[in-house]
Amino acid sequence: MTLLSKNQEEEFQDQGFLIFPKLFNNEEIQLLKQTAVDDRELEKQSFGRKDANGTTVRLALWNQPGDGIYGMFARCNKLVDKMEQLLGGEVYHYHSKMILKDPEIGGAWEWHQDYGYWYNFGCLQPLMASAMIALDAATKENGCLQVLKGSHHWGRIDHTLTGDQAGADQERIDVALQRFDRIHVKLEPGDAVIFHCNLLHRSDQNRSKKARWALVCCYNAARNNPYKESLHPTYTPLIKVPDSSIKEVGIRRFAESGDVGWMGKNQGRNIQKSIDVKQVDV
Repeated sequence: MTLLSKNQEEEFQDQGFLIFPKLFNNEEIQLLKQTAVDDRELEKQSFGRKDANGTTVRLALWNQPGDGIYGMFARCNKLVDKMEQLLGGEVYHYHSKMILKDPEIGGAWEWHQDYGYWYNFGCLQPLMASAMIALDAATKENGCLQVLKGSHHWGRIDHTLTGDQAGADQERIDVALQRFDRIHVKLEPGDAVIFHCNLLHRSDQNRSKKARWALVCCYNAARNNPYKESLHPTYTPLIKVPDSSIKEVGIRRFAESGDVGWMGKNQGRNIQKSIDVKQVDV
């Protein structure tokens, strides 16, 4: 198991996020980025979400980690062991997504909490977290993740639609911006940040000439098994793999595993008939 120090555990509990510089090395990230760029299925399955200004950010989502390189990232020991330590026990793969912020046109994500909508999917406790892995450098100019440090202590906030996205209640956001420090999470390729599901976060539009792609792997504690079926899976044991599996699998494509459980435009529309908020991201 990849153990975190006591100071790191305390920092996560206090601030709601932890940054891990160079969690993945250059070769691993280059394999991941080349796979994503060449992956026609990912391109086919991607869809857009408009922000409050009507600018679109693309993303692709899937439920099962699979046996390709994306699954090796989501299942590797050096990531999953950390997640289990921070969430206090066994976790399972809730879903993954590729955030595709294209140069000059990539849209923003409004202030939100992931648990603001995961709660509606039957998860009764906020025993959930996400790991964002940078494929490209994340900067202020290309719309890096922003977080309000410690805001997860407020608990779940009501969310309403803003554009195609579900944003946290604006009155609460206005107060939060006065009470919590805003941190721009600048990352280099291979860096990762793990953040609590109640941490308020957002990102700006990509106004630069450089892409900002990121793989986000989301996890739920096994003991927090949803009480009903919905958009994402109920508890399924996660089979962890050695870190070396990333390079061993290399550029294997999703099409070769066929079991990732894509979540495209049509499924998203069907889900909206039964819940009040839409899927939002970073």
